[in-house]
Amino acid sequence: MTAKLIQNQSDITDHVAAGAGHLLLILPPQQPHAPLNEVLDARLKRHKSKYAELAKSPLVADLPQGGKAAWVIVDPKLSAFERHTALRKAIQPLLEEGPSVLTIAVFGNDEVRRLAAESALYVAWLNSAELPSRKKKQDRKPLKKIELYGCRQAGGFAATQALAEGNTLARSLTMLPPNELTPGIYRDKVQALAQEHGWKYEEYDLKKLRKLGAGAFVAVAQGSDPDDAAIVHLSYRPDQARKHVALVGKGICFDTGGHNLKPARYMQGMHEDMSGSAVSLGILLAATRAKLPINIDCWLALAQNHISSKAYKQNDVVRALNGTTIEIVHTDAEGRMVLADTLTLASRAKPELMIDFATLTGSMATALGDRYSGILGNRPELLCKAVSIGQAAGERVCAFPFDSDYDVDLDSKIADIKQCTLEGDADHILAARFLSKFIENDPSWLHVDLSSSNRKGGLGAVASDVNGFGVGLGLRLLQDI
Repeated sequence: MTAKLIQNQSDITDHVAAGAGHLLLILPPQQPHAPLNEVLDARLKRHKSKYAELAKSPLVADLPQGGKAAWVIVDPKLSAFERHTALRKAIQPLLEEGPSVLTIAVFGNDEVRRLAAESALYVAWLNSAELPSRKKKQDRKPLKKIELYGCRQAGGFAATQALAEGNTLARSLTMLPPNELTPGIYRDKVQALAQEHGWKYEEYDLKKLRKLGAGAFVAVAQGSDPDDAAIVHLSYRPDQARKHVALVGKGICFDTGGHNLKPARYMQGMHEDMSGSAVSLGILLAATRAKLPINIDCWLALAQNHISSKAYKQNDVVRALNGTTIEIVHTDAEGRMVLADTLTLASRAKPELMIDFATLTGSMATALGDRYSGILGNRPELLCKAVSIGQAAGERVCAFPFDSDYDVDLDSKIADIKQCTLEGDADHILAARFLSKFIENDPSWLHVDLSSSNRKGGLGAVASDVNGFGVGLGLRLLQDI
């Protein structure tokens, strides 16, 4: 449940005089006349710090009357990622005490106050959200209310709240343990979300996919028992929509690696291999909440990659939905297999733009670490736009080459294309080149390889390791078009 926002018109000084509670003071680059300046100056002196350093290193202190305050600078010259990180560091010590009310006060000119309020509310909503936990004792009580002083906006920052709700949905699904989110359970959850939010729900189960000839998806899913894998299709059709976009998400609920079994170190956490589908759902929810006038199709490839006598294996040759034959080289490259047929289905609806999200390759994590995610696609101008929008959203992405001469590495002697190579060189690029072979009607296409979906200690605005990366980027891209 999202904490309720109250926009106060009264003077923050009266609230501070009461002395209790949890207070976040967001300051401009030049120190203003603000409550508790004496306390701030004394603390800065004690720590031998300068005022300007609050932009990256917030200060937190107990107040004489029993409250707790945090000071941070929001500087419009800093990147969104730096701004979100500083706000997270300032807000987290306040939220750790489990307050029912958080007071936020913003200072400076109109531009700084609007930016500060929007950023702080986003960070506060994200990090106060209730997320799945199976501990007997919960770490903290939920935040019920946010009181905002210094910036009043019609609509109460509805777009910011929509984005926070979308990110929270993505994280909540991704954090579920694998016995609580099988493909069958996932389908039930998605169907319930569709009923709640007015989305049209359609699913392609394995019986239907076999009949259609979606051999790439079926190859991965056939090793699991029960046969509960499916491609789920959600449709959002608002009035006066002017564009048509498809979101595609990899939803591998658990990935053992198949016959090419992962060692324990790399199998740990593989219940999060469905985060691409969760991100796609999060974007759909945020777009719905924000009432974007865009037709959206959301396609979720929900399956598991298990070992059994029926599981696909190296040297198999399977035929994808679009007729392309694929030589299986490594069963742990299952993500590109389930996405291949899903992308074909999505592209046959003739969207103008397709964006897929997937924790697809280890080589992307090797290339970038877990601070950035990687992007590839068939329109250079779209890649440039995505990099710029990622900077503005605080979800940073790096573009990689997508040249056709990489295709020679996927040449097969016995089929139309190899699934991957055993050497693994540039696998993040080869995976994208592979996926491109299954897209019909030539839409603009962006592939997001989520190497930063989990970072220990949080990333940017988000304090949890699972961070919902991609929801902010995706929603901003939809808003841009």
